[in-house]
Amino acid sequence: MQQHSARSGTLLCLTGALIAAAVAVTACGGNSETQATPTFPTEVSQLDPQLVAEGKDTFRYDTFGDESFWTDKLQMNQVIEQAVDPLTAAKVGLKVDADALPANVVKGIQDGTIPLNDPQTTLALLQMNAVVGAKGQVSTGPDGKLHLDRFGITCALCHSTVSKDVHVFAGGTTDLAGIVGHRLDGWPNRDLQPGTILSLSPALTAAQAAEYASWFTKYGSGFYDPRINVNTDPGSNPAVGSDVDANLAAYKRTGGIPVVIPPAFGLIGLSKAIFTGDGDVQHEPAGPVSYWNRYVGVTQMHGHGTFFDERIIVNGKPLQVDHREGDDVVTAVLPGLEAYQWSIVAPTPPPGSFDTVAAQRGKVLFNGKATCVSCHSGASFTDVNTFGLHPANASVALDKNYIKFSATKQWRTTPLKGIWQHPPYFHDGSGAYDTATAACKDGSSIGGAAGGDVVTDDLTCVVNRYNASKTNGGFDLQLTAGEVADLVQYLKSL
Repeated sequence: MQQHSARSGTLLCLTGALIAAAVAVTACGGNSETQATPTFPTEVSQLDPQLVAEGKDTFRYDTFGDESFWTDKLQMNQVIEQAVDPLTAAKVGLKVDADALPANVVKGIQDGTIPLNDPQTTLALLQMNAVVGAKGQVSTGPDGKLHLDRFGITCALCHSTVSKDVHVFAGGTTDLAGIVGHRLDGWPNRDLQPGTILSLSPALTAAQAAEYASWFTKYGSGFYDPRINVNTDPGSNPAVGSDVDANLAAYKRTGGIPVVIPPAFGLIGLSKAIFTGDGDVQHEPAGPVSYWNRYVGVTQMHGHGTFFDERIIVNGKPLQVDHREGDDVVTAVLPGLEAYQWSIVAPTPPPGSFDTVAAQRGKVLFNGKATCVSCHSGASFTDVNTFGLHPANASVALDKNYIKFSATKQWRTTPLKGIWQHPPYFHDGSGAYDTATAACKDGSSIGGAAGGDVVTDDLTCVVNRYNASKTNGGFDLQLTAGEVADLVQYLKSL
């Protein structure tokens, strides 16, 4: 038997750092005062329905006053008004809430009388509150044209997507399923290109714009770096120097990278939030998820509030950010926002999406030979409440630097419920099959398993990573190809 600290790698087995400190599982973070550890709900039935309803509204529509950043500083309202039509928005992963569209608008899209290649249509959608995660204050000018006066974002931008069962045919031919659909809150928007969107701002330096644009070209959609701005931008963290380009170069030299946007579902009852376990009640009395909600709400969205964590040292000083403008609109909504996120259960796999017989064999392996259960234990498939966090060497993800930017410098065992929904895996997305090279990101082959669906291919790469020899960075599980396939089917069933 291996040591438990080594087994913790198996625990990260299959999604290792998935719930990455990426933009917002949510959001936030931290008062430094240590109080008596409060209890928090462990079952959805224990949640206050009114608080959940308030949090739902916050999650979907509250910008925390961040228009002062996205409009006044980044000037994204001008960019959108001038150049972002609905087709362009869809290409960078933005989604439209079908339930916010009146019947006449749907008809206009279908018959082509509402053009999807016109930024005016984007402004009309913002006016209807139909763009998931985006808020716009729209006015009509003397010329009859719409103008985007103010623009901001909400938690839902990164942590919601839409269903694929709504079929609106633009111009009668192009199916917008997956672009227009019913909201799926808590599901990470892995189609989103945050870096591409940010790179459009005229307020950025050329180096910043190039860095943000590179996220999609180097990593693909669904990646975001929630640590870059507090290490580079004085507007996000006064502790760093005034030269943004110099800060950016220094940050990149230390290995900063974007990470996969994590899910915000299946978090109830967990004592620590995000994949490094930064969020806990010791550093945010409102709750572990509220820690990350505060962190993202203040430092990433630039909402009007404060964040402080003495464990995160940047430029020799504890991270302390104050974006209040004579107000604090973040703190009061944290309990409701967390309650809503706790209420979002992990989605069940679609019927017929896995082999039930193979999954039963895989369950035996999961609990036995593969030893995944040694860390992925309990109803949530994580030992965070019983064992705690695991050391840096526990992860088999290819990237070894990102953890340095966390508060704990450790890993949390990722809960596996709903893992079928959000490939690629590991915080850096390295648990993935690369169709361009016909191999996993680590260069290994999955042989006859290749060519299946994305989830099967990526999970096979993940299991193979743990199955590799210790000299190759794995845990030498000695699983046969057939056993790997069975274990993958079990993971797809969770």
